Amino acid sequence: MNKKILNSILITTTLVFPGMVFAAEVPAMVTSIKNAFVLIAGSIVVIGWIVAGILYLTAAGSPEKTGTAKKALIACVIGTALVVLAAGMEATIRALLGV
Repeated sequence: MNKKILNSILITTTLVFPGMVFAAEVPAMVTSIKNAFVLIAGSIVVIGWIVAGILYLTAAGSPEKTGTAKKALIACVIGTALVVLAAGMEATIRALLGV
Protein backbone atom coordinates (compact mmCIF):
# COMPACT_ATOMS: atom_id res chain seq x y z
CA MET A 1 0.00 0.00 0.00
CA ASN A 2 1.22 3.46 -0.79
CA LYS A 3 2.68 5.23 2.28
CA LYS A 4 0.78 8.43 1.55
CA ILE A 5 -2.53 6.59 1.49
CA LEU A 6 -1.71 4.70 4.69
CA ASN A 7 -0.65 7.90 6.46
CA SER A 8 -3.77 9.75 5.36
CA ILE A 9 -5.98 6.88 6.57
CA LEU A 10 -4.23 6.86 9.94
CA ILE A 11 -4.42 10.62 10.35
CA THR A 12 -8.08 10.69 9.32
CA THR A 13 -8.92 7.88 11.72
CA THR A 14 -7.14 9.66 14.54
CA LEU A 15 -8.84 12.98 13.86
CA VAL A 16 -12.33 11.76 12.99
CA PHE A 17 -12.69 8.98 15.54
CA PRO A 18 -10.83 10.09 18.68
CA GLY A 19 -13.07 7.86 20.80
CA MET A 20 -11.44 4.79 19.27
CA VAL A 21 -8.43 5.30 21.53
CA PHE A 22 -10.41 4.81 24.74
CA ALA A 23 -12.49 1.65 25.08
CA ALA A 24 -14.68 3.31 27.72
CA GLU A 25 -15.90 5.87 25.18
CA VAL A 26 -17.11 3.36 22.58
CA PRO A 27 -20.83 3.94 23.34
CA ALA A 28 -20.33 7.69 22.96
CA MET A 29 -18.46 7.11 19.70
CA VAL A 30 -21.25 4.91 18.35
CA THR A 31 -23.82 7.56 19.27
CA SER A 32 -21.83 10.33 17.58
CA ILE A 33 -21.36 8.24 14.42
CA LYS A 34 -25.08 7.47 14.35
CA ASN A 35 -25.96 11.14 14.81
CA ALA A 36 -23.61 12.16 11.99
CA PHE A 37 -25.07 9.48 9.72
CA VAL A 38 -28.65 10.52 10.45
CA LEU A 39 -27.80 14.18 9.86
CA ILE A 40 -26.09 13.53 6.51
CA ALA A 41 -28.55 10.91 5.27
CA GLY A 42 -31.53 12.98 6.43
CA SER A 43 -30.23 15.99 4.51
CA ILE A 44 -29.81 13.88 1.38
CA VAL A 45 -33.36 12.51 1.76
CA VAL A 46 -34.82 16.02 2.12
CA ILE A 47 -32.98 17.16 -0.99
CA GLY A 48 -34.26 14.05 -2.79
CA TRP A 49 -37.86 14.86 -1.82
CA ILE A 50 -37.46 18.40 -3.12
CA VAL A 51 -35.94 17.22 -6.41
CA ALA A 52 -38.64 14.55 -6.85
CA GLY A 53 -41.35 17.13 -6.23
CA ILE A 54 -39.85 19.50 -8.76
CA LEU A 55 -39.58 16.67 -11.29
CA TYR A 56 -43.23 15.80 -10.76
CA LEU A 57 -44.36 19.43 -11.03
CA THR A 58 -42.40 20.04 -14.22
CA ALA A 59 -43.51 16.79 -15.89
CA ALA A 60 -46.44 18.61 -17.52
CA GLY A 61 -48.25 15.38 -18.34
CA SER A 62 -45.36 13.81 -20.24
CA PRO A 63 -45.48 10.05 -19.58
CA GLU A 64 -41.71 9.55 -19.52
CA LYS A 65 -41.13 12.54 -17.22
CA THR A 66 -43.96 11.44 -14.95
CA GLY A 67 -42.44 7.95 -14.83
CA THR A 68 -39.08 9.40 -13.87
CA ALA A 69 -40.71 11.49 -11.14
CA LYS A 70 -42.56 8.45 -9.78
CA LYS A 71 -39.32 6.46 -9.66
CA ALA A 72 -37.68 9.34 -7.79
CA LEU A 73 -40.58 9.47 -5.32
CA ILE A 74 -40.31 5.72 -4.70
CA ALA A 75 -36.57 6.11 -4.11
CA CYS A 76 -37.28 8.90 -1.62
CA VAL A 77 -39.78 6.77 0.27
CA ILE A 78 -37.27 3.91 0.48
CA GLY A 79 -34.49 6.29 1.53
CA THR A 80 -36.66 7.82 4.24
CA ALA A 81 -37.54 4.36 5.57
CA LEU A 82 -33.87 3.35 5.63
CA VAL A 83 -32.86 6.49 7.52
CA VAL A 84 -35.63 6.00 10.08
CA LEU A 85 -34.74 2.33 10.54
CA ALA A 86 -31.03 3.08 10.82
CA ALA A 87 -31.70 5.77 13.42
CA GLY A 88 -33.55 3.25 15.57
CA MET A 89 -30.98 0.48 15.22
CA GLU A 90 -28.64 1.90 17.87
CA ALA A 91 -31.29 1.71 20.58
CA THR A 92 -32.27 -1.79 19.49
CA ILE A 93 -28.68 -3.04 19.54
CA ARG A 94 -28.05 -1.43 22.92
CA ALA A 95 -31.18 -3.10 24.31
CA LEU A 96 -30.11 -6.48 22.95
CA LEU A 97 -26.58 -6.14 24.32
CA GLY A 98 -27.72 -4.66 27.63
CA VAL A 99 -25.45 -1.63 27.31
